[in-house]
Amino acid sequence: MTIKLYNFLTRKKENLKPLKKGVVGLYTCGPTVYSFAHIGNFRAYIFEDILKRSLKYSGLKVKHVMNITDVEDKIIKNASVSGKTIFEFTKPYEVAFYNDLKKLNIEPAWKYPKATDHIKEMISVIKALIKNKLAYKADGSVYFDVSKFKKYGKLSRLRKSDFPGKSDFHRTDSDEYDKSSAQDFVLWKAKKGGEPSWPSPFGEGRPGWHIECSAMSMKYLGKSFDIHAGGIDLLFPHHENEIAQSEGATKKRFVKYFIEGEHLLVDGKKMSKSLGNVFTLRDLENKNFDPLAFRYLLLGARYRTQLNFTLESLKAAQISLGRLQEFVLSLKLKSAGERFSEMTKAQILRGLAQSRHGGTSRAILQQENMRAGAKSGAKALESASDNFQIAVSNDLDTPKALAQVWGVVNEYNKNGKKYDAGEVLGLLLEFDRVLGLGLADVREPEKPSDEISQFLKEREEARKVRDFTSADLLRQKIYDLGWEIQDTPDGPRLKKI
Repeated sequence: MTIKLYNFLTRKKENLKPLKKGVVGLYTCGPTVYSFAHIGNFRAYIFEDILKRSLKYSGLKVKHVMNITDVEDKIIKNASVSGKTIFEFTKPYEVAFYNDLKKLNIEPAWKYPKATDHIKEMISVIKALIKNKLAYKADGSVYFDVSKFKKYGKLSRLRKSDFPGKSDFHRTDSDEYDKSSAQDFVLWKAKKGGEPSWPSPFGEGRPGWHIECSAMSMKYLGKSFDIHAGGIDLLFPHHENEIAQSEGATKKRFVKYFIEGEHLLVDGKKMSKSLGNVFTLRDLENKNFDPLAFRYLLLGARYRTQLNFTLESLKAAQISLGRLQEFVLSLKLKSAGERFSEMTKAQILRGLAQSRHGGTSRAILQQENMRAGAKSGAKALESASDNFQIAVSNDLDTPKALAQVWGVVNEYNKNGKKYDAGEVLGLLLEFDRVLGLGLADVREPEKPSDEISQFLKEREEARKVRDFTSADLLRQKIYDLGWEIQDTPDGPRLKKI
């Protein structure tokens, strides 16, 4: 299976041809751990997970590196306000990030390098840029001279009019800035009072944000590697600056394919704290949503198209995921029964055949009909498998891939006698190697004991008469017994902890 991906460097779909046969080097921009990652961030991380899973599905080995930014402007500011060091401040958010990845069934990266562990590598890249006359010192800091790098702007398609020319007024110390002007960006920031700093040949200071990814990606994947992926908001200046730094230092092509995922909107607007429309995974869980329902929702849109998130669309996704999980569970139970009784069925058919004298027995006819049905069923499954591969290989077309899943479900519900439940289950689990909905882990839900059910009933009675003290005590009793109450518009539900 050859995968086609939309390469932002060329603005067209291209067949993926790894630099090293059978192995893909993949670098993705990870979180800046100054707060909990929000669902807009996770849209990028889930698309990158689908990309990695698809590469593996096609038979390739993937060396995936995702950085953790643990020093930059926002981290320093927020750590200072909280009265903590940057290490004390970022650690809880880093731990929360890894936990969120597990909840969303995002496969772990090969490496999670942290910026503060790679200062030496960053200094080496900056020294190479100074040597190659692409960087200069000013006011104790070091800046990249964009006018000296002739290919600057090739990713973001900057125009010559965007280049302001040489001036102190066109240098920036900010990690993030607008595309309206191509400024000389900071590689190393001079030490400021109250900020963390490290020794360097350029003086005490700390790295700029962009240099982190250049240094860490090249350390683990080499000076040239296959794929760099991230959200579209990072295309400029971050990804553009990474190219300039890396190619300016090594004089080699940095990355062969740049893959960028589009924004997640909330109720038609960009997520913003000022608008109060930023959701974290915790926010969704507190509203009784399964994190995998969010993953399912994202599969319904191409990664290169904007997606509008609403709680109503998430609720619909949760219902659909629940239906799929119930179907998979029914296949698991049925296929287990089929395996158990297969020998018995064969013996019965043989016995019926032998009991007839002359002519073709009814049992033999039944057997032939079963074989014919199985043959047509096998063709249908093979067709679904082929179509799934076509969808995945066409720039990760997850809506069409998901359609194949439901095509198999609907076909089995209509013509179940044609199919072996185990084979259908196997195909869906094969699809889920890419989709990552955790279907292999679907289990029959544990039922609460009579005691817990009675406590739940008593709690509802207490709530009706507004005896909230008793209701809270009963909730705690139920929790202590290993169950959590989820109050929904349709009534309370119990969830095993």
